[in-house]
Amino acid sequence: MRKLAVLLSTMLAVIGASSLAFAADVQVTVAALDTVSTIALAAGFGIALGVSAPAIGQGLAVFATVSGIARNPEVAGTLRVNMLIGLALIESLAIYALVVALLLIYAFPFNSAVAAFLG
Repeated sequence: MRKLAVLLSTMLAVIGASSLAFAADVQVTVAALDTVSTIALAAGFGIALGVSAPAIGQGLAVFATVSGIARNPEVAGTLRVNMLIGLALIESLAIYALVVALLLIYAFPFNSAVAAFLG
């Protein structure tokens, strides 16, 4: 019974959303989708470039730490703590790239064409 209720509510939501899409003005819809798709593409490239450098940096940091521990096992605890602090700082760069991409996606596309499309 529960599956049937979920199926019917999903179908109702899809039918309701599609009727709004069919009633929209064509020129406004194309302009809004063009703007949103360009922003989504820019956000995707921004994340790809913004995460590649921190990934390389994290790999080099782990490599250097492991080779340091292999040469001098007595300082493994100190090296491990320093590596984790460094990895957290490197990861913050990737998080900054994610924040910029989310700002592009959620803050910018509300220009006049998208606002007109949304009603």
